[in-house]
Amino acid sequence: MKTLPSEGRSRKILLTLLITVLSAFVVYQSYLVFFDSPTGKNSATAAVRDSTARGRQSLVVQIDVLNGSGVSGVAQKMTSFARSMGYDVVEMRNYKTPDVKETLVIDRCGNMEMAKRIAADIGVKERNILQQLNPDYFVTASIVVGKDYKDLPAWIHSKK
Repeated sequence: MKTLPSEGRSRKILLTLLITVLSAFVVYQSYLVFFDSPTGKNSATAAVRDSTARGRQSLVVQIDVLNGSGVSGVAQKMTSFARSMGYDVVEMRNYKTPDVKETLVIDRCGNMEMAKRIAADIGVKERNILQQLNPDYFVTASIVVGKDYKDLPAWIHSKK
C-alpha cells in the first residue's frame, strides 16, 4: 500500500473536514425548513405565532381588506385605518359578494388569537371572527368590510 506524502494527507483531511461541515449545515437547514415550525404549517403561520409571543411590534402582521358592503371607497378607508394601527395591508379588493351585513375578520393561518386582536383593534365583534384556513393564502387574516362600516372606529374617528 502506498502512503501519501504529508502534503497530500493534509489536503485529504482538510477536504474530508470541509465535506463534513457542509453536510452538517445542509442537514441543519433542512431541519429548520421542515420541522422547526411551531405548527408544521407555512412560514407565515409560524411567524405570526412567534409575533404573538413577542408582541406585535416585533413583526409586521399582513392582512388583506375586502369590500363586502357594495359602497365605493370603504376598503380604502379601512386600509388606511388598519395601517394606522400598525398592520401591513398587502391587498385591497372587492369581496365575492357586495351584501355582507356585518364586518368580518377571517383567520387565514390558524392563529385565532391574532384574529381576535385584529378584530378588537378595528371594532369588530368577536362573534364575527371566522376561520378559513388555506395554505396557499399568505396573509394572517382578511377583513371583510360589511354594511355596518359606519359603526366602526375607522369612520367614527374620522367624523370628529
